[in-house]
Amino acid sequence: MTDPKGLRWSQIVVYGLPAIPISVLTLPFFIFIPTFYTKTLGLDLALVGIVLSAIRLFDAVNDPFIGWMSDRIRPTFGRRRSWFLAGIPLTILGTWMIFVPGNAPSIHYLAIWGLVLSIGWSMVQLPYAAWGAELSGNYQMRSRLSGAREGLVVVGTLIAIVLPIVASGSQEIDASGLFALAVFVCLALPLTATMTVWMVPEPKEHSRQSIGFADGMRFLRKNTVFMRLLLSFFINGLANGLPATLFLLFVGNVLNAPSAQGPLLITYFLCGIIGVPIWLKISARLGKHRTWCVAMLLALPVFLLVLLLGEGDVWWFGIICILTGLTLGADLTLPASIQADVIDLDTAETGEQRSGLYFAFWGLATKASLALGVGLAFPLLSWAGFDAQTDNTSSALFTLALLYGGLPVLLKALAIGLMWNFPLDEARQIELRTKIEA
Repeated sequence: MTDPKGLRWSQIVVYGLPAIPISVLTLPFFIFIPTFYTKTLGLDLALVGIVLSAIRLFDAVNDPFIGWMSDRIRPTFGRRRSWFLAGIPLTILGTWMIFVPGNAPSIHYLAIWGLVLSIGWSMVQLPYAAWGAELSGNYQMRSRLSGAREGLVVVGTLIAIVLPIVASGSQEIDASGLFALAVFVCLALPLTATMTVWMVPEPKEHSRQSIGFADGMRFLRKNTVFMRLLLSFFINGLANGLPATLFLLFVGNVLNAPSAQGPLLITYFLCGIIGVPIWLKISARLGKHRTWCVAMLLALPVFLLVLLLGEGDVWWFGIICILTGLTLGADLTLPASIQADVIDLDTAETGEQRSGLYFAFWGLATKASLALGVGLAFPLLSWAGFDAQTDNTSSALFTLALLYGGLPVLLKALAIGLMWNFPLDEARQIELRTKIEA
């Protein structure tokens, strides 16, 4: 078995560093950008939701292709590191155009440059995730790697919250705040990527043969453990994506406290960082999948409390942010670590290590859940008569609260049902690694 001490802590941390600028992109693109393009730039609410959802549909083809290519093409510099570096210029270009759009961009502008950003983002993120999954075959070390990466994702998310406030001098996200985020990403991404490539080794490949794309997809569909995990992750991602998409609207309109948006987001993600080592320690005893289920169970009654809130209930909502933030640490860390174990099942059966393709579908589920959150919530809000730029009726505000706190409860309960008796535990994973490395 791979020695769990084979990676130094410095290498684990440096591996996670690019997650900071990558996550600085994530929060604004899915939360700030939809609100900014509708509320500030005046684009139609439903059209923005449709465009962002359409970009995710494109990813359904693009991401598996990039993942497959990153598995099959093996440059001398390394199949993970080479693709990771190649996607950075495109990501930087797309970031600048989306975050600094000028005064009157059209819906076509959002569609074109959103597509460019999505392609570059996939070229960076998919090899990066596969790289981490392959650095160690140890059950617990994989959780440490994903914990370091996802913990730094939360650090990047906090930067995405605080930096616009500092840049604009306002609690609300405006053009100057998005400009500051674009500058940060365009500087930090190439810098952290260079450090990671320099200090973190290309992982050893355990492929014994290469299988065709069609056969590979057939094996992937037959991997029922992976499909079960993927469905659970998608459902829980949608449960988290709805409140993420609607957070600013909920605080600004239901609580009528737009000045509290920044502090509440900071509180939520700080608690997410605190939660990561807690859930990692618990998972060492309970196992990854059962610990994830416990965290989701704890979140259910907390989300329901959202339906009781109204104007001025900022402190009560702050408590909800603390409790759900703590459970976020499990949502971020444990599923990605389980995914690395599930890939072992495929490698042992097919003889080819196809982490890039598997993480393509993993990333696709992430994007699809967040995009469906936008594509579902915004049109439903529009249908209910909600308008972000005016006062709203009580029924429109209740629809917003129901989408924010009610629907996620049903979705998380479904995800728990799928994962509670998940068949791949530490003992089974050790058997798979023994077969792979024999």
